[in-house]
Amino acid sequence: MIVAACIEKADPLAQNCPSREILDLIGDRWSLLILLVVGRGIHRNGELKRRIGGISQKMLTQTLRALEANGLVERRDFLTVPPHVEYHLTSLGASLQKAMAPLFGWIESEFDAVLAARAAFAGRETA
Repeated sequence: MIVAACIEKADPLAQNCPSREILDLIGDRWSLLILLVVGRGIHRNGELKRRIGGISQKMLTQTLRALEANGLVERRDFLTVPPHVEYHLTSLGASLQKAMAPLFGWIESEFDAVLAARAAFAGRETA
């Protein structure tokens, strides 16, 4: 059921608003990492799996399908034997990548501060 507030405008704070599904998708670790890699150019499935450490083939496939279903990634099947499939960002995916750039920039610039905060917290917890 769609909440009335979501009919005219997305409201991720509303429990039943479909915008939460979008938030779940783009807030997922694997989605973010796949979008980061695919945003750097066209990639094949095997390249993505090698580049994104720790992702299983099942999770890669599921996440790519979800990103494709939501219009963020396009899958191009060359219909060859052996199979040749490539993934690239759609214009919608590229606009999301622009929005994500500051997040990844923040992670790079504040990485040491976050590690220091974790260490300080752990020290307080063991004291």
